[in-house]
Amino acid sequence: MFVVIEMVDTVRTPPWQFQQKLNDAIAEQLNKKLANKVVYNVGLCICLYDITKLEDSFIFPGDGASHTKVHFRYVVFRPFLDEILVGKIKGCSQEGVYVMTLSRSGFGNMKQKKELTTSTWTRARTSDSEWWTRLSSTPPPAAPSPPKPALTKRKRPPTLS
Repeated sequence: MFVVIEMVDTVRTPPWQFQQKLNDAIAEQLNKKLANKVVYNVGLCICLYDITKLEDSFIFPGDGASHTKVHFRYVVFRPFLDEILVGKIKGCSQEGVYVMTLSRSGFGNMKQKKELTTSTWTRARTSDSEWWTRLSSTPPPAAPSPPKPALTKRKRPPTLS
């Protein structure tokens, strides 16, 4: 689920950060640039793990900032194929089931579309509520009760590629 990825980037350090240590200024710029962003074929970047190598810094004409090529490792949220994520049911509707995932880590909501649930789930409703129930080989109980708010649900995320 969470992995450490090695990356290389050229970081621009503005002149007002020259008073800081180079590692601290670069770490701040990397977190500002990558934290809470989704990088294609990498995943959701969380935070800087460490800086492994700093190459020479350059100052280009017309720009007072220094540009440094940096090799670093970053913590990334990248679910594996068929990995099961745990979340809480937030609600359900005709379109699908809404799940709040990884609430401790600060991640948001996920929607499981109706098309992905119809093989094992069916929608049931009464006059004042509706809910999803799992299909099984045994007959369902006469009157299933709707799920209580904040029930735990496990689901596989859609593929990344």
